[in-house]
Amino acid sequence: MIDTTVHQGQPTRTVGATLQEADQFIIMLHGRGATADSMLPLAETLHNGKTHFAIPQAALNRWYPNSAFTDLAANEPDLSSALARIDSLVEEANHAGFKDSQIMFGGFSQGACLAAEYVARNARPYGGLFVFSGALIGPPGTPRQYPGSFENMPVFIGSSDVDPWVPYELIVETAEVFTQMGAQVDFQTYPGMAHTINEDELNRVQAMLAAAG
Repeated sequence: MIDTTVHQGQPTRTVGATLQEADQFIIMLHGRGATADSMLPLAETLHNGKTHFAIPQAALNRWYPNSAFTDLAANEPDLSSALARIDSLVEEANHAGFKDSQIMFGGFSQGACLAAEYVARNARPYGGLFVFSGALIGPPGTPRQYPGSFENMPVFIGSSDVDPWVPYELIVETAEVFTQMGAQVDFQTYPGMAHTINEDELNRVQAMLAAAG
């Protein structure tokens, strides 16, 4: 049995609207070597007055030790623990009165990969997903027959075509998988962009959050 305690006991930063005031509960995930605090400027940019952000901290500042695109077993038990950590936040949101359609997920880099993988493995019509420079987890050729359907859930995926950390063909595959599972995917490629988040991406996610409200 896989040990899922790796990320238990780590803090979660909460910013934005209070649970009582918010219409949206957004679980946002930081990248490798980063912290929950490092995501606060992004949350402030995306906050529209009705969004509550839950930003969990990963143990050792990373969700899993190796590349997202190596053999899945090489990232255990950390990966399963990270997925369980997100699951606990979804349960907290539900307990606080948020419907699945009010829960959204997002992240950057390693956190974007984790957010995409969690949502794909637990497919149902959430409020939305935004993936900044990330892709589904696993090496090329990983089976992607996830159960469930998104029923037109909005998904934003933005990346460079030359990202040094995330193979572009896997990002394309990720957009295709979510489309096949019934999501409304906005997939944007920014030629030559570094491993970062640009203004157009922020504007598109802001519009997605506003439309979901």
